[in-house]
This record gives sequence, structure tokens and C-alpha cells, in this order.
Amino acid sequence: MKFFGLALLTSLAVWGLDITGAVVVAPKTFTEREQRAVKMLVEEAAKRSQITWRVVDAPPASGVVIHLLRGSGPAEGYRLTVAGNRITISGNDERGVLYGAGRFLREMRARRGTVEFPDRLDIVTAPETRLRGHQLGYRPKTNSYDGWTLAMWEQYIRDLLVFGANAIELIPPRSDDDADSPHFPLPQMQTMIGMSRLADEYGLDVWIWYPALDPDYRDQKWVEFALKEWGEVFRQLPRIDAVLVPCGDPGHTPARPLMALVEKQAANLRRYHPKAQMWVAPQGFTQPELDEFLAIVATKPKWLNGVVYGPQTRIPLAELRKKVPPEYPIRHYPDITHTRSAQYPVPDWDVAFALTEGREPVNPRPLDQAHIFRLTNPLTIGFIAYSEGCNDDVNKTIWSALGWDSKTDVFEALRQYARYFIGPDFEYSFAQGLLALERNWRGPAMANEGIDRTLEQFRAMERTATPPVKLNWRFQQALYRAYYDAWVRQRLIYETTLERRALDWLRKAPQIGSLTAMRLAEEELDRALTDPTAPELRNRISELADALFNSIRMQLTVERHGAIAVGRGANLDLADEPLNNRVWLKDSFAAIRSLAEERDRLSRLARVVDWKNPGPGGFYDDLGNAAAQPHLVKGQGFDQDPMFFSTPLSHFEPDRRRPKSWWDQALALYDQPLVMRYENLDPQAQYRLRAVYGGRQMRLAADGIEVHPYLDRPYEVLEFDIPQETTRDGKLELVWTHPAGVGGAGRGNQVAEVWLMRK
Repeated sequence: MKFFGLALLTSLAVWGLDITGAVVVAPKTFTEREQRAVKMLVEEAAKRSQITWRVVDAPPASGVVIHLLRGSGPAEGYRLTVAGNRITISGNDERGVLYGAGRFLREMRARRGTVEFPDRLDIVTAPETRLRGHQLGYRPKTNSYDGWTLAMWEQYIRDLLVFGANAIELIPPRSDDDADSPHFPLPQMQTMIGMSRLADEYGLDVWIWYPALDPDYRDQKWVEFALKEWGEVFRQLPRIDAVLVPCGDPGHTPARPLMALVEKQAANLRRYHPKAQMWVAPQGFTQPELDEFLAIVATKPKWLNGVVYGPQTRIPLAELRKKVPPEYPIRHYPDITHTRSAQYPVPDWDVAFALTEGREPVNPRPLDQAHIFRLTNPLTIGFIAYSEGCNDDVNKTIWSALGWDSKTDVFEALRQYARYFIGPDFEYSFAQGLLALERNWRGPAMANEGIDRTLEQFRAMERTATPPVKLNWRFQQALYRAYYDAWVRQRLIYETTLERRALDWLRKAPQIGSLTAMRLAEEELDRALTDPTAPELRNRISELADALFNSIRMQLTVERHGAIAVGRGANLDLADEPLNNRVWLKDSFAAIRSLAEERDRLSRLARVVDWKNPGPGGFYDDLGNAAAQPHLVKGQGFDQDPMFFSTPLSHFEPDRRRPKSWWDQALALYDQPLVMRYENLDPQAQYRLRAVYGGRQMRLAADGIEVHPYLDRPYEVLEFDIPQETTRDGKLELVWTHPAGVGGAGRGNQVAEVWLMRK
């Protein structure tokens, strides 16, 4: 047997075999699941070519044959070979036949009326990672899933398994969601049953993410209520392989009563599904709660099958692996769906994107996701990724492909994605476009000219796309992101220019008068409304939002598309948010106009104009802005620390009525201190610190000397003297700390701005 590595295989493959008139051969002895694999192959090829292949149980004497059969080898593996006019897909088991059919679909080039295949191919492969899955939550909170029919779910399950997924995770009717959605085509329980059945028909594992939400499990009344409620769900589902109970996010039940409940639920589960497993995730715990949880796990309870590492786990994965007994496997629950306030946020994201794109935008991050996978996967048995909708579709594919083969080249995976989902004519251009969308979010948006080039690349594809491609939701998503990114950058450049002009008028206030200066400054700022930039981009974004609602039920606005909230993917509602200080400045002008004396008005305007000026010999840092925080100690960085345990991250709390410099902040998670260091200070000078905090309960020390005790005064301009003995060596280290043991999302020290000024 020959095995070609992926790069070599690609270089040798030539799409010279015309399989348009092929016959599919499948033995009569195939099981129902293997027959479903054959059905999937024929139907998916027909959708792309409008050619339906005939299925027979014995090879014909001549012509092109696609022969599916059962072979032997490692679980879930297959061999895909081409010899002359014969393509052979030999699956090692039921799943192997399914994945072999999926790989065939990824390798073919199907156009209307024709299908081609490589004329040289010999792939022998089996998955490296045991568990490769994705959460599919039919609930109101998601940005698209709540509008999907069972037929749409079946199609998406097919799409996931074609790239190697072997599990899905469902969410029960009661979670931390509204009780109903206007988009539901069926009640939640009915759809949950249907999805469990579909997964079983394809032979995929079914997990349930089951939060414990009742008030107090030390009260037997709530234990009995939960056992009855969960038992009804367990009873009705045709297949359950495992249940994950998150200890927090949501629920936040202390470890001991929760673990006692889950032990009872494990027995409850196995009444209906005897082989089903029970897993727990220590999310959202304070340090004492985590210690208690680990102490319980150390007793090695027999009902527990494993531990899940998910968002809001307060220690690194490697540390959890050391603390959990080795007989318990760890499953990863990676957040691939969010961009901020997330387990793996976009590093150094521009606040303009964070404000407008929001937390759940269309977010292809292929290189970031590959890096996270390769850093974390060796410590686990695999993953079921957290998802709030189809906005993270590319990320799902990257995780699935790498879960099968961790050495998979990311661009090759994107090529297969583009070839299979968009079409062979876009194999390279769409794959490159997805990488370009990821690059759009690298560094300051104003300086990133590549954003405009990315849009031009997608516009070129848009001009040549056929009607079916233009109706393809994956194509529409990428277009939407390309237009949206370019629109944000255009607005940012324009509104920044308007603010500079406004400040120029304010600087002339001593000559032209404060009232005139404010009037002229306001006229400049209001041009963003009276003479907006690039209206054609804004119109196209709106058109694509409507198209995405029609094609895949994406809810990009609250009013028009019925999203549950702006923060749940409805980022078209954020597209026009001010990207400069317009609102804060106009509020300031209103307050200044109320002053009776001109000298007072001029004094206040001077403070506005000189907001960031630390004075001669001083220093200013706009924390959270990666381009303007030179004194922040950066820690390990995203490459080594993508969860930001020892790296301050950019945290966003935009409020148009506050200065823009407060919208992004440096945030240290959990017990991590936030540190700034200065050099080349004047040893003879006395320094004063001005700062604006976003977080609560923060203590500041300068070279170990307390500057102030714990304070709870966010969004105030605070000033403190720095002890002179700390700067006599020309250096200074500032360290902010937070009370130890914080739980939940782990937000510790948050600082927005820092001025170090000579007195």
C-alpha cells in the first residue's frame, strides 16, 4: 500500500479522469449506515453537477466505476484509490465507508454537467483524534440555528462529517435561553429528537450539553425536579453517547452539591442509555470551588467518565491535566465562535472592529484555529467545539480536518472547503480570500491597506459567480465580511479625519471664541451623519444581510431579522456606531456651553484638546490599543498563551458617551497582575500618576510600595503621587493586583488609560 502525504498527493493529482458517466457499485451486504454513505455520495455529487449516478451491486464490464466496499484496518479509516477507470473507496468500518465517501466528495471537481477526479490517487488514512465534534444548539440564543429545519440539520451534519467530524452536541429545551424563538420551525424537543435520530442514522456520537440551572441542589426538592426533567429528555432521545454538565456558565452551582446531583443524573441517564457516559466541566469556579472539585475527582468516582476543558476554566489545560487523575480523559470544549469576551479572543483586535463586528461575527480564523488546535489537542482525547451558529463554519472545518490529521496543511484544507462548498472555479481564489479575511483583523485597521484589497478580491469573485454561487450562504458570508470590514475601515479613516478637523477648530478657540469653535467643531463631527462615506458599501452590506437571512436564517438585525439581541450576532445593527469621540465631544460641548465665563469655557476646552497630553517629560499609554501601550508588559503573547492566562488582553467596553480611549482596556485574567514598566525617568523628578480603571477592586503598587489600596472606582479619572524613592534609579514598575480567587469569566485588573506626569 502506498501512502501519500497531503502535500505530495496534491502535487501528483491531476484532474484528468472524467467520471461524469460513472456507475456507483455498493454491495447488497452494506448496512443501513453504509447505504446512507452511498446515498450521500450520489446526492451530494448530483447537487453540484445535476448528474445522478446509477447505483448497482456488481461492477459493470466497462466504463468508470466508483466502488464502495468494506475493508479492514484502524477504526474509522479508509483507503481511496484510483486505478484506470476504477475508483475504490474501502472503509474499515461503517464510519470508514462514510468518511471515505466524504473524502471522495472533497477530491472531485463537479461542475454543471461534468465531474472530474484525480487520475492518480492512493490515500490510506485513519483519524489521529478520537473525538471530533461540534455543538449544534437549537435554541433562541444562536445567530442562525433556531431557524433550521430538520432537513437543514441533516445537510449540515453531512457537511461536518465530510470533513471528518464524528460527533454532535445537542442542547436541551431548558437552558439559559428564552423559552421560545419566533424562528423555530418545530418545538425544541421535537427537533432535538430528530437531530439525535439523524446522527444515529449516520453513525455519529450524540452528546448533550446539559447545564444545571435550578436554585439549590442541597434542597432535595430541586434534585427530584431535575432528575424528573432530565430523565424525560433522556427517555425521548433515540441516541445519547455522553452528557456534559458544565459546572458554571451557566448554573454556577458549588462543586459538592453539583457533583452529588450529577452522580444521580449519571444513574438516571443509564436507565435509558446503559452505555452513555457522564462528563463534567469545571467552568466558572472560584479557586476554592475548583479545589473542592478537584478533591472530589481525586477520589475517582466510578460514575464519572471524564473531564471537559472549556471556557471560564481558571487554570491552563496543561495544569488541569496534571491535577486530574490520569484514568480520566480530558475533552476540549474550544470556543471557536466568539471573537472577544471569549476563550480564545482575536489578539490585539482593533476597537473599531470589536465595536461594530461584535462578539459573533462571520469569523474565519484558519491560522489562529490551527495554532490553538496544535497547542491544545495533544493533552486531550479530542474536542466538541462550542458554537452559537454557522458564523464559525470555516473554523469548524479546520478543527475537523486537523482532528483527522494534525499535519494537514491549512491552505489545502481551505482549498478543499472552497472546491466542495463553493465550486472548483473558486478553489484557489476563495481559499485565499478566507486567509485574507483573517489578515483583515491583524493590527490597526486604519493602517491595514490589505482590507481594501480583500474586498476587491471578493468583488472580482462576485462578478464572475454564477447564480447558484451567489445564492450559496458560505459565499454570501465571506462577501458580507469583506464588505463589512472595508466599510468599517472607510468610516474609521473618515471619522478620524473629521475628529482631527474638529480638534483643530477647538485649538483656535482662544482666537475665535469658545462658542464659535465648538459650533464649527460640531459641524465637522456631524458630517459623519450629513455626508456619510461610502454609502454603496453600506447598501451592499444590508442586501447581503437579507440574503443570508433567506439562505441560512442568519439574524443580522434585531428588528428586521428577529435576532434575540444585538450582541448575539446582529452586527448590522452596529454598523453605524460612531468610530470617533463624536458623542462624547458633543456631550462635553453641551456641558461647557452652560458655563457662564469664557475663561472657564476655554479652560475646559483645553482639557478636552489635551486629553492625552502627559506634559513635558511625561508618558501616556492608551491601554487595550495594541499600537499605543508601549509600557505594558506583554507577557507570553498569543503564540504561547492563546487563552491569555499570563498575557494581558484587549478588553472592550464601548460606550459612546465616554472617551474612545476608555472603550478598550488592558485586562489581566484571574489572579494575573497587570504590569507596566518605565525606563529613562528623571531620577530627580517627582512623578504623579493619572489613571482610568475599567475594573473593580484593584490595588496599585510602585516597585512594591503601595500607591493605593483596593479601589472600586471604574471610569473615573484618578490621580496619585508616585513615591519618589521608586524612580531614583530612572526606572519604575507599576503592578495592579486584584483579590485572589476570582471566578466566572475571570476578569481581574482592567485599566483603560495611564498618564505618568512630572510634577
